[in-house]
Amino acid sequence: MDATLHAKILKLLDEHRILTLATLRPDGWPQATTVGYVSQGLTLWFMTGKDTQKARNLARDNRVSLTVDHDTMQPDAITGLSMAARAFPVTDEATIRKILFAELPKKYPEYGPMMTGLDMSGVAVFELRPEVISVLDYSKGFAHTDEVKVSAADRAAA
Repeated sequence: MDATLHAKILKLLDEHRILTLATLRPDGWPQATTVGYVSQGLTLWFMTGKDTQKARNLARDNRVSLTVDHDTMQPDAITGLSMAARAFPVTDEATIRKILFAELPKKYPEYGPMMTGLDMSGVAVFELRPEVISVLDYSKGFAHTDEVKVSAADRAAA
């Protein structure tokens, strides 16, 4: 992946705090929900309840689409990311604790009180591994998008 584009993706991930995640419902319809996330390189993690529709959808089909963006009054200032990714449940307790108690508070310091005494038995953490990323940048022209296929090496590079 081009180093400049890679850096732009990382910058957009760092600048934002929520993403819209689309999973597939049992009836085939997409379901879009908003979740907070943390990222390291091009790998993202989010938490949800173990019994949520998101978690049930992902147990059936781990393909997701997601967007990371923000609202702007200027059309030529639209920037963001659209990704095709796979979601994997995180089962390693040390990794779950790292995400919930080390990484999440860095991005969401206001979550501290909520995390104190959190009953982890009802929490599911998912890792999102992007396969295709579209980088939107309307400053380069209306609907300008750079699309890249993501390798494992790209995801690991910070």
